[in-house]
Amino acid sequence: MKEGNVIQIAHVVRDLETAMKAYSETLKTGPWDIYTFAPPNLRESMVRGKSSDHTYLLALTWCDEMQFELVQPLTGRSLYDEHLERHGEGLHHIKFYYPDCAKALADFAQRGFSVIQSGKFDSDEFYYFDTEEKLGYIIEVGNKGKIRAPERRYPH
Repeated sequence: MKEGNVIQIAHVVRDLETAMKAYSETLKTGPWDIYTFAPPNLRESMVRGKSSDHTYLLALTWCDEMQFELVQPLTGRSLYDEHLERHGEGLHHIKFYYPDCAKALADFAQRGFSVIQSGKFDSDEFYYFDTEEKLGYIIEVGNKGKIRAPERRYPH
């Protein structure tokens, strides 16, 4: 995998179970690995410059080398809630691989893009940039760090 490769496309949804079923039936995707992102496993979580304890569900599946992600916000306030309020369900972000996230952060800052949400989960780091006005969606960068086994799978 090369630095800067697209590794994920993510949609925000209101109901993870309904969305997984719809995507699985329509696109024949799956199985889906399901995780709860919440403190203390979700560390150093930040939204718009402030520490955050928001929680959300994730479902992940692979389509060759590309990860497809569904995100359902649960508690607190995050970019996912903002997206649902402004746009409804749908494309939220595209994630790019950067093994050195600090370098990527500096590069994006030099181009005028600030981090608007971030966090760490196991060895995975992720940072969202304020690119929606310019590109129509948010860019995420991450190191593709190793994470634990999923809490469950769909279909069961």
